Amino acid sequence: MFPIGDDNRGRQLTPIINWLLILGNLIVFVYQITMPMADLERFVFEYGAIPGELTAAFPSLAPEAWSVYATVFTSMFMHGSVMHFLGNMLFLWVFGDNIEDAMGHIGYLLFYLAGGLSASLAHIAFEPESAVPMIGASGAISAVMGAYLLLFPTGSVRVLVFIGIPLIFAVPALIMLGLWFATQLVSGVASLEGAGDAAGGIAFWAHIGGFVAGAVLVWFFRDPAAVARQKAARSGRQNFRRM
Repeated sequence: MFPIGDDNRGRQLTPIINWLLILGNLIVFVYQITMPMADLERFVFEYGAIPGELTAAFPSLAPEAWSVYATVFTSMFMHGSVMHFLGNMLFLWVFGDNIEDAMGHIGYLLFYLAGGLSASLAHIAFEPESAVPMIGASGAISAVMGAYLLLFPTGSVRVLVFIGIPLIFAVPALIMLGLWFATQLVSGVASLEGAGDAAGGIAFWAHIGGFVAGAVLVWFFRDPAAVARQKAARSGRQNFRRM
């Protein structure tokens, strides 16, 4: 089930930050795929978030420790494959613009980075000694999805489903995002029970942590008036004050 669009009625802000985040991810990904394999591996280990290195560095404030802490953010702009990149950017394109409108440009950027940080911390909590770099924007995007579910649970999301043939349905965000979160939770629990080999290198607990963080942080970053405006437009109600 892939989201391909949603209801943007009531959105007023041009999603500049969302576009810049997608552009930043694109630039880094293009840079990655042009690198020789040996250089790419060094790049991933230098700028990817490695739980073992982060836990070893904490709580030092030495300059070399800060370079390790910075990987929590640099890793958000790196991807492991074309499908990894395209899938993440599709979800960000569909859900990010509405959340940026609901928070404002600066608020959305801070929320996005905080969501990515929370996702990394969740992954580290479950694999504190791992030497495998974690890369990808999935954790931060999961936070965006968690915020979307809390703000617009009945919002219409167009999804592409393959049932022998490709079909497009409109479903409430509660169903689409709820099913997505449920699959991440089941997979995350399975990884704890020794089924980690089936995870295919996916950091499910980063997804879960990002989603939960987004559902909590949204209440601190949202602009209630902007949220009300979007909800009123989606429901067909006018949203104005009489003089």
